[in-house]
Amino acid sequence: MAFDIVVKRVYEPPAAEDGQRVLVDRIWPRGVSKEHAALALWLKEIAPSDALRKWFGHEPARWGEFQKRYGAELDGNGDAVAQLRGLLSKGKVTLLYGAHDETHNNAVALAEDIRRQ
Repeated sequence: MAFDIVVKRVYEPPAAEDGQRVLVDRIWPRGVSKEHAALALWLKEIAPSDALRKWFGHEPARWGEFQKRYGAELDGNGDAVAQLRGLLSKGKVTLLYGAHDETHNNAVALAEDIRRQ
């Protein structure tokens, strides 16, 4: 099943075409109000573990290994993944993240993992 899933920085303004907006970071993004975030859900349980997040440190050279390790964490996190899939079964979902790097972040890795399954 193909899901309508998009990835966007939480600092970008909400848009009507976002569908359900889901923050997938473990830590609330600095300087963003709950009103501005306009979230359907803060699914912090689906974020990478603190240990993995700190190890990765947004180092592009670690991206491939990060994706593998995060994928393994997701495999063991059935409840949170099921919750996200439930939202996706109802329509478009925008995964929100706070990182500066728009290419190497957990939301991108999560979207790729969901699309692959």
